[in-house]
Amino acid sequence: MGFAGERQINTEERTAAPSGLRRGACPTLAAPMVTGDGLLARLRPAGGALSLAQFKALAASAAANGNGLLEITARGNLQIRGLLTESVEKLAADIDAAGIIVPAGPAIELSPLHGIDPSVAGNATALEAKLRDELSATLSSPRLAPKLSIVVDSGGRFSLSGLAADIRAVAMDDGRWLVAIDGDGMTAQPVSVGSANDAVRAIGQLLETLAEAGLHARARDIRTAVLQEAFPAGAAHFAALTRAEMPQPGIHELAVGSFTLGLRPRFGQMQAADLSALLQEAERLGGAEIRLAPGRLFFITGLEPENAKKLRAASTRHGFSSDPSEASAKIAACAGAGACASGFYETRALAQDLLQRAEILLEGSLTVHLSGCTKGCAHPWPALTLTGVPGGYGIVLNGRANDRPDVTIAGGEINLAIEKLARLIGKNKSAGESAAACLARLGAPAIAAALRQE
Repeated sequence: MGFAGERQINTEERTAAPSGLRRGACPTLAAPMVTGDGLLARLRPAGGALSLAQFKALAASAAANGNGLLEITARGNLQIRGLLTESVEKLAADIDAAGIIVPAGPAIELSPLHGIDPSVAGNATALEAKLRDELSATLSSPRLAPKLSIVVDSGGRFSLSGLAADIRAVAMDDGRWLVAIDGDGMTAQPVSVGSANDAVRAIGQLLETLAEAGLHARARDIRTAVLQEAFPAGAAHFAALTRAEMPQPGIHELAVGSFTLGLRPRFGQMQAADLSALLQEAERLGGAEIRLAPGRLFFITGLEPENAKKLRAASTRHGFSSDPSEASAKIAACAGAGACASGFYETRALAQDLLQRAEILLEGSLTVHLSGCTKGCAHPWPALTLTGVPGGYGIVLNGRANDRPDVTIAGGEINLAIEKLARLIGKNKSAGESAAACLARLGAPAIAAALRQE
């Protein structure tokens, strides 16, 4: 169901490199990515939900077939690290044996508390199933961009309105679905509104157009004139949805007597042994299910209030946090040296130093990205970035790991540089000014000069 008459996408088709080598590829279970610590597989179970037993099985398989390190990404997907070529099939077999369904094609990200939060506006599970059933051929097309993103936001206690996506379906209060492209709940461009069937047809049109345009086409490349031709009724008269609260750690009541506990692994990573111990405790306390969520966290559902408190207390012993304001949540760190052969420094050790030496950087206005090398696996967006380079660190004050550093610091001087940066902000920050605003006002040349001073 393509759009005839003119080229639909402002993009240039290229021959794709193998997924293990091309930056921007999405490492799936079927096509894991080569990293410095072996192969990495990313997966999102249908509905973003797992039973406690299934999550325990994943943890056990990660320990047996990888290096025992699991990650939750910023979009709420699972990553298993340190796999070998011969162990990927064993992991896949364990996933099948546990009854975990991992659909092929782009991940469809659902509101994390769909189906259990009585305040949601639509049935996200049903819409995902309908998309998978009716658009299976299109969704499995090898011509879709590897990181194409689809969001089904049913609202409720925690929405996905702050999560950007190529295509998003948002439940309306009157039972209809709004389909929009290229952005989050505030910035995406609405293209249609109607029933679930209408939403599936609209998403199908968009996917086919992107597939026809080739592997590098994203929703932002679709021309406005083409959208207007395909969706003449449009949805322009619907105001963009305001950004609602994104998922947060902590104890949250969903219904009378039913609570969920949101937990964030420190820096988004967890050892299989710690996860298994936590899940065993959750089983003992009556937890029902795991719901993956954006922000590198997950929810344990079905808890009674006292048991939620007990599990929250126990979680800290296993490296998990239920505190939404914890400073470590402002640090995005990759596996780093010791866990990844590509890393030039131990990101975890530097993260701990940051927590002790530079609290002012972690007040919430900016993200500190600790990247062991220039690939920037942990955080592909601009941030205050410390990139590992031969002999030291490249500091990018507002950019990505592969950007040209604003200043380069020798390896043994990084702690002093961090302390200098913290003092510079403390000395120059105006009352009520954030750390990010202060850095922007001072400017990169002045900050770089201050960091170079003896």
